[in-house]
Amino acid sequence: MDSRTPLSETLATTSRHLKGLAEIGVQTVGDLLNYFPRAYSDFSQLRKISEVVLGEENTVVGKIQKLRTFRTPRGKTLITAKLFSADGELNLTWFNQTFITRILRNGDEIAISGKVQISPTGKLSMISGNFEKISDEMLHAGRIIPIYRTHGKLISSKWLREKIYPLLDFAKKIPPLLPREICKNENLMNFGEAIRQIHFPDSFEKLERARESLAFEELFFLQLGGLLRKLDWKRGATGSGKKIPHSPELLAEFAAKIPFKFTRAQKISSAEILRDLKKDLPMNRLLEGDVGSGKTIVAALAIFLAVRAGFQSSLLAPTEILATQHFRNFLKILHPLGIRGGLLTGSTPAKKKKEISAKLKSGELDFVVGTHALLESHVAFQNLALTVIDEQHRFGVEQRILIKKNSTPHVLSLTATPIPRTLALTIFGDQDVSIIDELPPGRKPAITRIVPPKKRREAERWIESEVQKGRQVFIVCPLIEESEVLEIKSAKKEFKRLSEEVFPQLELGLIHGRLKSKEKEVVMRRFAEKEIQILVATTVIEVGIDIPNATIMLIEAAERFGLAQLHQLRGRVGRGSDQSYCFLFFESESEDVRTRLHAMEKISSGFELAKMDLKLRGPGEVFGVRQSGIPDLKVAKLTDYEIIKKSRNAAEQLLADDSKLKNHPQIFERLREMERQPVR
Repeated sequence: MDSRTPLSETLATTSRHLKGLAEIGVQTVGDLLNYFPRAYSDFSQLRKISEVVLGEENTVVGKIQKLRTFRTPRGKTLITAKLFSADGELNLTWFNQTFITRILRNGDEIAISGKVQISPTGKLSMISGNFEKISDEMLHAGRIIPIYRTHGKLISSKWLREKIYPLLDFAKKIPPLLPREICKNENLMNFGEAIRQIHFPDSFEKLERARESLAFEELFFLQLGGLLRKLDWKRGATGSGKKIPHSPELLAEFAAKIPFKFTRAQKISSAEILRDLKKDLPMNRLLEGDVGSGKTIVAALAIFLAVRAGFQSSLLAPTEILATQHFRNFLKILHPLGIRGGLLTGSTPAKKKKEISAKLKSGELDFVVGTHALLESHVAFQNLALTVIDEQHRFGVEQRILIKKNSTPHVLSLTATPIPRTLALTIFGDQDVSIIDELPPGRKPAITRIVPPKKRREAERWIESEVQKGRQVFIVCPLIEESEVLEIKSAKKEFKRLSEEVFPQLELGLIHGRLKSKEKEVVMRRFAEKEIQILVATTVIEVGIDIPNATIMLIEAAERFGLAQLHQLRGRVGRGSDQSYCFLFFESESEDVRTRLHAMEKISSGFELAKMDLKLRGPGEVFGVRQSGIPDLKVAKLTDYEIIKKSRNAAEQLLADDSKLKNHPQIFERLREMERQPVR
């Protein structure tokens, strides 16, 4: 038996149970050993019956007596017993658990855990307690109990405990994957022991050490995979890149055409990018920055230098709204410098598409901004040297099409999702990372306030007065249509209410993801040209929308959004010189909700909010694991910054000594297995 042995060959169970396990991705011995508990209940502290605490979880030991079965008038089965010990007795009751009479007999000594209360007759009683006969190895009581994610009626936490425990002896025989020196330097628990302690911990101290050891290993392989892909990129691409030089004269020419100076962070990021561009190794760099930090102008500088060197550039955007806006912004910056650009999206007329494609192929166009339309087979460049990809996680592997079919250009990826540097290096391990962590001078942070329901009318009247002064407003709702399940505001219903009852004298617009591209474009154009004063929207406006005159962001059901997403939405206002405001309306009375939303009032840094959001909700909720490429980790947390740093250092050191892993075949094979595993 090894970790790849099918459970059908080792587990004494039914085909229905095996099918249930397969549905949650558990098919081998290794899968089951790596199906870690989601939580733990502490039943390790035994109490005397005379010392139990009412309303709390208690674990007591005693002998079963007076075990009886009854049928209630409604046909339910009731099992009762008394638990006796030297210092007292406890009434026990179970409902509809007939198997108990097959397991227990009068005189059996058991440990039982559950909440104790006073019965109507004044006796101490426990209902539906978890029990186990006293033995050397108890799984369900009298210890720290692992709680697993269940699946259907068959795959219960109790069933999983009983199936995983016998496999722990096998776990001892699994050879460690990490080199002995790394295990020693990092004081890692032996792998087999770590598996035992993560499932059935002897103490919370040992549980934490096991978690840290397994988290280190998980993050180590994540780091190693990214670093190895980076090395492979360098080996395969060196010499294929088009060198894009720069000079003081070129930089001065660009600076003379923009109406502001670069911030310190923009200068640092630009220097890192320019250093990459002048090499014959194609750049593969991620530029991340908070909303409004000035990523666009840095990307524009790179495009300008590429064109001046005789090459073409492209910018790939995830939506037509964003592509159109990027095109307008780049045109403002680059057209005065004599640079010719085009826009290519799904709604571009066929004749225009053909014309733009021809100009790209002939070299008449210096840069193009587009959506997935850029990936179509008929689109070809004369001499593409730089590709900018905005919000790369929305493209997945598609972006590689553009890169591969155009002789591996330099790649600059942009993201407005603020990810702490340590985390960014882990997630995007095959890319270099530059961060713009400050806003341009003079940009005022949005004043953010949470608004309880009773102050809604007051807020709406204030918004009306601001619109009368010439300002514009975003109102964001979490849903497009009204829901029968969720009692939260929908964009369509709110648009109707606001238009007819609240702001009948104002011009309102509605935009959401189900509108056709042309319809969205018309709405956004009318809003940009101030024909629409209040725009009711869903999160389709979350990223990249730039309307300098919009100064108010009102978010309905703010508790439905994470901090990172609320910050992205807040970033849609305050892009001009006027003071901006963000109002968070909420319906929940939860104290946790208030605490989370109050953080928005106090913190203006997207990076700080992202850290807090990761701790509160986890990466899957914050970034959307499946669409962002962020790994779905089993035991490690992406907030384990210290372990992330240590695992990266260890991975870098291993590759420094053995860059092709020739001396570590077991590690190389594990990485190959990880690449073959499908993403669920």
